[in-house]
Amino acid sequence: MDKFIPLSVPNLKGNELKYVTDAINTEWVSTSGAYIDEFESEFADYLKVESAVSCQSGTAGLHLALILSGVAADHEVIVPTLTFIATVNPVKYLYAYPVFMDCDDSLCMDMAKLKLFCQTECTFINNKLINNSSGRHIKAVVVVHVFGNMADMSALMDIAEKYNLKVIEDATEALGTYYLEGSYKGKYAGTIGNIGVYSFNGNKIITTGGGGMMVSSDTSIMKRAKYLSTQAKDDAVNFLHNEVGYNYRMTNLQAALGVAQLEQLEHFISVKKENYRIYKSSINNKISGLKVMDFREDVRPNYWFYSLYILNLDKYDRKKIIDCLANDNIQTRPLWGLIHEQKPYLNNQTYMINKAYDYYNRIVNIPCSSNLSAENVKKVLIKICSIS
Repeated sequence: MDKFIPLSVPNLKGNELKYVTDAINTEWVSTSGAYIDEFESEFADYLKVESAVSCQSGTAGLHLALILSGVAADHEVIVPTLTFIATVNPVKYLYAYPVFMDCDDSLCMDMAKLKLFCQTECTFINNKLINNSSGRHIKAVVVVHVFGNMADMSALMDIAEKYNLKVIEDATEALGTYYLEGSYKGKYAGTIGNIGVYSFNGNKIITTGGGGMMVSSDTSIMKRAKYLSTQAKDDAVNFLHNEVGYNYRMTNLQAALGVAQLEQLEHFISVKKENYRIYKSSINNKISGLKVMDFREDVRPNYWFYSLYILNLDKYDRKKIIDCLANDNIQTRPLWGLIHEQKPYLNNQTYMINKAYDYYNRIVNIPCSSNLSAENVKKVLIKICSIS
């Protein structure tokens, strides 16, 4: 059998071993150490923000972001249905209610539908957006920059300003993506809303094995994020705590990995861009019934995931494509199951969801690691061409 070609795995060919060994030699391996400070500082510098706060995971970051946005029990939060479930679960942690929104052709939240929902299904009174059907206060929107693409943040921020909504950017898949034009030209995914959250899971464009990061233009929010993520410790000597905090800290070992990974981020993006170009030109020009989806023209994406879209469902079946490639030891995956159809969320409100169903039925993600060789790209293409 041919050598396994994974979907998306880490690329650890830089200074990872050097920095982790240094952390071990200095015996700073837990939730304090110089690499944590360095990683946070260099991450903020890369994104051109004032500060960043590391945390245990992207999910932990989203949980804290909701808390810091004032979301509490009986509030509602608008979320996409086309996302990984970790985007939505923290809403439930706070006993709040998600309201599910459709995607547009970028796979990100449909802002036209969001605007219509706010106009026709809600009442704005006393500076609060009230959901007419539930009577609850809609406090925030969690927007996801799917697969390294970028949502229409200009439209979203206009809606948020009009209806006093907090905006949390789930940029866990979009580190390095930024606008090339428009009112947010030069702004990175995660740096436009009130709080941005990133993930360093093993399949992300850079990894610390686990871990995440939070950013905000409001330094007071970041100060409070650090406080809550480190057990809300008010007196480090006498262990006094005036609030309930969380053990959401990143370890120094993880941060050492992060520093080394961040050094290579732009290289990773350039490799992924070239492999994406090869896939797209080969499939879109030579295979009838399939195409590789575009990214937005007004952004520089990080090319995290490549989406193979089935144009002709009579000719191609999503499961058959996945199974055929798996038989040749090539890993692919379908889109996530739509979250509003998951058992914990069956009773939550949805609004005009239709495109998400179409994309769910037609998309297969194909190998996209930053260390994917040209030879393996060719193998994947040959196998896709052989499917009929």
